Amino acid sequence: MLKYIKGNLENIDGVEIYPIISLLIFFIFFVALFWWVFTAKKAHIEEVSKIPLDTNVNDDII
Repeated sequence: MLKYIKGNLENIDGVEIYPIISLLIFFIFFVALFWWVFTAKKAHIEEVSKIPLDTNVNDDII
């Protein structure tokens, strides 16, 4: 089955750019995520971490 996929991909011009683009998107996303995590304010992180345990939630949403 892999030879059929490989054969079809070899016939497409410029197909070698797609793995490079997907790797760049993956890498940029995780670099941005790490940057956000390390630069986020502690007060915001603590406030957001308490949301699942907050009992004063408006029940009209559910």
